[in-house]
Amino acid sequence: QVQLVESGGGLVQAGGSLRLSCAASGGTFSSYAMGWFRQAPGKEREFVVCISRSGGITYYADSVKGRFTISRDAAKNTVYLQMNSLKPEDTAVYYCAASSKYYGLPQRDSTKYDYWGQGTLVTVSS
Repeated sequence: QVQLVESGGGLVQAGGSLRLSCAASGGTFSSYAMGWFRQAPGKEREFVVCISRSGGITYYADSVKGRFTISRDAAKNTVYLQMNSLKPEDTAVYYCAASSKYYGLPQRDSTKYDYWGQGTLVTVSS
C-alpha cells in the first residue's frame, strides 16, 4: 500500500510561484508513474501533469504548459510540481496520484491511478 502526502500549497498572488511536493512511502516509488490533478470549487477534478516512472516522459494539460514543471527524485521518493506565473484560475486543491500499471507510462486519465494523496490547497489571488 502506497501512501502519498502532498505539501507546499498556500496563498500566492497572481504571477507568483509555488512548489508542491508529494512524498511517497510504503511502495516502490520507481515503479510508479505519477500524476498531479486539481479540483477547483464546484468543478470536477482535472488532469494537470503526469510523469513516467523513469521520469523521461511527461504530459501537461494545455492550461499549464510552459508554466508548470513536474519532476521526480528517486532518492527522496518525491515528485514535485513547480508552478510559475500562477493565475487565479489555478486556484484548486491539488492531488498527487500514483499508477502501478500500464508499464509505468504516464496517464492523463484519473481512473488509471491506484493511490491518491489527501490534497493541498493552492489559492491564487488577483
